[in-house]
Amino acid sequence: MKFKKGLKRFGLFLILLIVFMFFNNSSILTKNRKGEPLLLAHRGLGQTFPMKGIEWDTCTAERIYKPEHPYLENTLSSMKAAYDTGADLVELDIKPTKDGQFAVFHDETLECRTNVKGSTKDYTMAELKEVDIGYGYTADNGKTFPFRGKGVGLMPSLDEVMTHFADKPFLIHIKNADPKEGTMLAGFLSKLPKKRLDQLTVYGDDQPIAALKEQLPGLRMMSMATLKSCLIPYLGVGWTGYIPSACKNTQLHIPEKYAPLLWGWPNKFLNRMDNVNTRVLVVAGDGGWSEGFDSADDLKRLPDHFTGGIWTNRIDRIAPLVKEEGQ
Repeated sequence: MKFKKGLKRFGLFLILLIVFMFFNNSSILTKNRKGEPLLLAHRGLGQTFPMKGIEWDTCTAERIYKPEHPYLENTLSSMKAAYDTGADLVELDIKPTKDGQFAVFHDETLECRTNVKGSTKDYTMAELKEVDIGYGYTADNGKTFPFRGKGVGLMPSLDEVMTHFADKPFLIHIKNADPKEGTMLAGFLSKLPKKRLDQLTVYGDDQPIAALKEQLPGLRMMSMATLKSCLIPYLGVGWTGYIPSACKNTQLHIPEKYAPLLWGWPNKFLNRMDNVNTRVLVVAGDGGWSEGFDSADDLKRLPDHFTGGIWTNRIDRIAPLVKEEGQ
């Protein structure tokens, strides 16, 4: 008899627990969030390419789609075009130069996109200004090179970007795993006022981000280690509404494939992260590559009335669609 009563009480407890978990994490019962999604323009507005068969060392400049606009990634003009089109945030890549500056450039080596060989470390920033960064782009397997000769002088330094867009927010990507680059970037950023630092986020490999965090602990930043230290505990206890300390004042890049696994996704989760000053960006696919929401069909995969961050490689296509939907 006592066993049956105990079993009934346990069953009632489980039912109440399930009901609590549902109501405490249901976006259905959460007030609709107001406003438009935050739009991140990956490398500004640049040329895009098919992702099928891509590897870490694939020369993407050799496989671009037929150009629909004149911009090259990671240039001042591409960033301006992105902001003018409707980007809220622009992502850029940085690489160290021979004379201790940061060049805004993506690749490990220069051969793919430019007319010179080696890496940015082999050249001073002044020398990199003489490089043609549009040299290697082709949409027809090398028959024509539509940007050849047009990219001379277009590789900016990080200092140029910060000066040219003094009031714009940026997501800075440290492209190397060397912790010295985190320390080097900390030296650069520490000269900026706090108001400017609040507009910046940095992400990259674990080692440079850890080194940067040691120097500038208040800066919003992200690495695979910080991402895991937030999301793994959250998956365990987030159903209670508790936010792990590692989730505070950071940035989360959530692959769309895994986003529905998060407690309270989307609205309640976004509200919780807003409350701890953390920005949430959804990237397309499983997070293996920098895939973006680049078409109207891509946007249909997002939750209705989504107001989190959207990662896109085609801000020129996505911004008008999002604004049109919000009207």
